[in-house]
Amino acid sequence: MEMNRIDPALRTATTRLPVPNMARSFIRKGVRLAMRFIPARDVPGVKSYPERIGRMRVQVYRPEGPPPRGGLLWVHGGGFVIGSWRQDHRHCAEIARELGIVVVSVDYRLAPEHPFPAALDDVHRAWIWMQTRADTLGVCKDRIAVGGESAGGGLAAGLAQRLRDEQAVQPVAQWLYAPMLDDRTAANGALDELDHWVWNNASNRVGWSAYLGHAPGTVSVPSYAVPARCDDLAGLPATWIGVGDIDLFHDEDARYAARLHDAGVQTMLDVVPGGPHGFENWAADSEPARAFRRRASEWLSDTLTATTSHGPA
Repeated sequence: MEMNRIDPALRTATTRLPVPNMARSFIRKGVRLAMRFIPARDVPGVKSYPERIGRMRVQVYRPEGPPPRGGLLWVHGGGFVIGSWRQDHRHCAEIARELGIVVVSVDYRLAPEHPFPAALDDVHRAWIWMQTRADTLGVCKDRIAVGGESAGGGLAAGLAQRLRDEQAVQPVAQWLYAPMLDDRTAANGALDELDHWVWNNASNRVGWSAYLGHAPGTVSVPSYAVPARCDDLAGLPATWIGVGDIDLFHDEDARYAARLHDAGVQTMLDVVPGGPHGFENWAADSEPARAFRRRASEWLSDTLTATTSHGPA
């Protein structure tokens, strides 16, 4: 993909970003190991601490000051095969402080060692934990959103579908950064010819194959494994989807947003010109990233405010 399609403010950071080959298991393991050493520095105004749900870890972020306005269950990205709560530590802490909400970041199991439904089960378990601990966390059960980035966004979307069908307490919103929603993208060999920055279709195929336990694009997949394959999107929570127009996931995300809208779901699609995959993380201090995150935060804040003002107490 031509460099001139990338926002000029992101070009230098993009060319410096290492893009590991996810097909090599030793590279995946090396990346996972490196992520254990990402510093989780204190953020003023936020108390951060770990909790255990069985053998699974979640990291809790509680703002200081007034009682929390709501909560967010956050799911990190990594193509289902890498990733850690640590990579989003700063983001989760800043959201907790800025919006005055409790954020719980889940460290779910990774594929291929733990294929579907392991990761989704972990995210579901974290949601139930937030519900049962709502009083302790200081949040209302019906004022909790789900969100995530990339594969984490796909897991958040799958969770929303599962909770709807279980008729459990529903998330007040889905907050999805460049969500990984459709395995059929990975099965499209024509996309291999396009050199998508940061996350290309070769890596996409590795991620989906590891997660599903078979090649992507088969006739059928298990329920909730591939959110874009769900036939009925009615009844899902208000949704924000943000993605760059040169991101591999742009087309599948735009289609999902259109289908949500057609199903009567309040939906906001924020497309960033010249935005490669995950730019809001690895170029977090750039103007495009700051503006993108500001719009995302405003949407989530407005949605929580509307729920607090008009929803059940």
